[in-house]
Amino acid sequence: MSAQNVGSRDGHQAFRLHMVTWNVGTAEPPADVRSLLHLDSQQATDLYVIGLQEVNANPVRYISDLISEDSWSHLLMDTLAPMGYIKVTSVRMQGLLLILFAKQVHLPFIRDIQSTYTRTGLFGYWGNKGGVSVRFSFYGHMLCFLNCHLAAHMNYALQRMDEFEYILDMQDFDMYNTPQVLDHKVVFWFGDLNFRIADHGMHFLRSSINNGRFNLLWNRDQLTMMKKKEAILQEFEEGLLCFKPTYKFDRFSETYDTSGKKRKPAWTDRILWRIKPKAIDTEDENRSTTSSADDDEYPIKVTQGTYTCDVSYGVSDHKPVIGTFNLEMRKKVETPLVTLTVEGRWSADEDATFTYTILENFESSTWDWIGLYKIGFKSASDYSTFAWVKDDEIAANGEVVTVQMSKSELPLLAGDYVLGYYSTNMQTLIAFSPTFQILESQQAVMEGLVPENINGHEK
Repeated sequence: MSAQNVGSRDGHQAFRLHMVTWNVGTAEPPADVRSLLHLDSQQATDLYVIGLQEVNANPVRYISDLISEDSWSHLLMDTLAPMGYIKVTSVRMQGLLLILFAKQVHLPFIRDIQSTYTRTGLFGYWGNKGGVSVRFSFYGHMLCFLNCHLAAHMNYALQRMDEFEYILDMQDFDMYNTPQVLDHKVVFWFGDLNFRIADHGMHFLRSSINNGRFNLLWNRDQLTMMKKKEAILQEFEEGLLCFKPTYKFDRFSETYDTSGKKRKPAWTDRILWRIKPKAIDTEDENRSTTSSADDDEYPIKVTQGTYTCDVSYGVSDHKPVIGTFNLEMRKKVETPLVTLTVEGRWSADEDATFTYTILENFESSTWDWIGLYKIGFKSASDYSTFAWVKDDEIAANGEVVTVQMSKSELPLLAGDYVLGYYSTNMQTLIAFSPTFQILESQQAVMEGLVPENINGHEK
């Protein structure tokens, strides 16, 4: 497990979060995104949250993507699955896409997943601008990720603020303790926020950038300026902008816009975060603004590690922005809802048996199912076979339920697998068995699918 014990306070662990925001400009993904995801880093990541804007959403492509995953999701899953990361959930609104990946070990403790979206483009009738969000409980701590694409152009800073506040007002969740975005213990706000660098001329901008003197531009960054005036922004934190402005580049280059428009460089693409304040003076009775005693007992600390852009990617006129964080917390939840146990030897030569036990109450359903997953699987739907949880198999706490899988449904070839319990109401995998091996079947040997004398079988 990649979470690290934190010695400063007993029982606390630091979980590593890797975030990316990228306006991909309707482009197809590059061939390789390993450097974008820091997969060669010595520090293993626990959670990946990827926010994209302007994913190709022409009508034919969008309908196709609704039927199957879009090309960006495919690439990310193909890259992360071999490293042990599973797609937990995603939400898409036209060109806005937000995807959550996690190490398998964390999935039983990622609960109460909900997503929503808000349109702001073209008077709210078209999803070319707006926000998509995912909220969930992570070891009992309420987190929310909000990916936005706000209004463009230099003179629309106030409209961008209006859109942000509108998104916050409109987004709600079916959760009694966190009905709105700002009710969550930690909120990450990121995306193509489209704030520009005001006043400075092109020569001064490019000279400051070329000489690495980014600090000369900070005081005229519109978002930085807005933070001095807007109370809601003062609750959000952001790392120093010590990287090149990420917009606007000629595609497949590190050269800023040379077209006739000659757009001024700007830090349009940002990642900010907010820890819920303990108390806020407000007259809005609908907004939860005070931390509970539970929040005080189980605090969470957010520390940023990296805040940068990767200029090597050129498929878009924006460069992707990367933020890494340590989430230091004490787990509020450590017991899985269900345990799964594999019984005996598994191969396609005979029916297989496993048991499951419900350890804690949850809203189970007759539509729940238990899937067989080959190690390296990409998402909950990437199963080899599954068995339904039937009416008479919904167990009381502590009861051991036995389930069989038909040999005709099992893989013929050997491999390492896990069983996963999928909760339809919670829309996620909530439990896994230990990893086990399925052996080559005699049928596979007889059909010449494997060499002779595998597992003692002969042709």
